[in-house]
Amino acid sequence: MEVRSVRIDISTVEEGKGRYIEGDLVLSSHRECMVVFAHGSGSSRFSPRNRFVAGVLNGAGLSTLMLDLLTREEDAADSTGRYRFDIELLASRLVDAVTWLERLIGQDLRIGYFGASTGAAAALIAYTRYPRYVRAIVLRGGRVDLATPYLSKISAPTLLLVGGYDTPVLRLNREAMGRFKGDCTVRLEVIPSATHLFEEPGALEQVADKAREWFIRYLL
Repeated sequence: MEVRSVRIDISTVEEGKGRYIEGDLVLSSHRECMVVFAHGSGSSRFSPRNRFVAGVLNGAGLSTLMLDLLTREEDAADSTGRYRFDIELLASRLVDAVTWLERLIGQDLRIGYFGASTGAAAALIAYTRYPRYVRAIVLRGGRVDLATPYLSKISAPTLLLVGGYDTPVLRLNREAMGRFKGDCTVRLEVIPSATHLFEEPGALEQVADKAREWFIRYLL
């Protein structure tokens, strides 16, 4: 495996150069099969839960990109949550990451999104903006309700992973299933006895195993 820290330029023509989001890239044996992580509000690319899942995916030969969806300046100035709850902004950063990966990997690129909590909504919206390379989506404890207007445009196979004790989010995911595009493969998997953060013994292992199976099926 090749491991590197990366910076992705998100500057616009008007702004000029110098605005970046940062990430950790792991290129595994199938370098073109890339899972891009979108963390929830208040988290970062150093999320131990997402890093655990990424390690399981790397072990299966999948590449991963862990991202901070805000710049350092935005994160430092975000005392009110203005940026971290701006789902449209976060989605645009995911699209920036995919276009960067397109230049790095080439036309053989196959993307999977792994979105957690509010990052799940960002991943869904990003897919509708630039679906070209996205082959599969896995959402952990996803706030899919924050992307409700976009669900009818989702056609990539989508796996919803929710804790059995995460009652509000489980209800939101069940309600969302019927709103996806008619030909979209959507599956809801409930992890028994797990809460929103999947901190219970064995819960996160189940998330990682199910995510690995889903991405192997649709990316490899």
